[in-house]
This record gives sequence, structure tokens and C-alpha cells, in this order.
Amino acid sequence: MTELHDEVVTLVDEEGKEHDFMVLDIIMVNESEYAIMIPTLATDEEVAEEEQEAIIFRIDETEGEQALTVVEDDAEWDAVAAAWEELADLGDDEEDDEE
Repeated sequence: MTELHDEVVTLVDEEGKEHDFMVLDIIMVNESEYAIMIPTLATDEEVAEEEQEAIIFRIDETEGEQALTVVEDDAEWDAVAAAWEELADLGDDEEDDEE
């Protein structure tokens, strides 16, 4: 998948409604690729980024086309969230080393 970190992407749901998301990260877990995203909100609904709940999408490839599937399985979600937190902690350690 193209590097989309900090990019805003628009996804269309089953009802045809558009939703904008900011891509926080794209990671590999157990040989699957996942996009970690948060919904973008209109200014009157803004919430601090740390208060927003991330949504995890599995990136599925079918017949050469990529599709995003919301991860609803608790075990899969927990595994991806743990891997992402570990990567975030490693990034924090690297930033501390640079100071």
C-alpha cells in the first residue's frame, strides 16, 4: 500500500456515505497489513487527538484490488493494538535517545 501516514482518506460505507479518516500508521501483524486510522471531525465537533479512538482496518487484497475491512474480532484487534503500541513505544525511546 502507498505510504499514507498523516494523510486524510475518504472511505465510502455500505450506505454510500463518505467518511474522512487520518492515517496514523500502517503496520504488519501476523503476515497481514493493517491501517490505524482516526476519523476526522468538523471543527465544531473537534476532540483532542488523544481522546479519539483509533479504528483498525485490515488491508485485504482481492484480485489485485485493495479493500479495507474494519477489524471487529477482539483477539485480532488486541494483537494489532498491542503491536502498534509496541512500535509507538519504540519510537518514543528513539526520540529520547536523540535528546
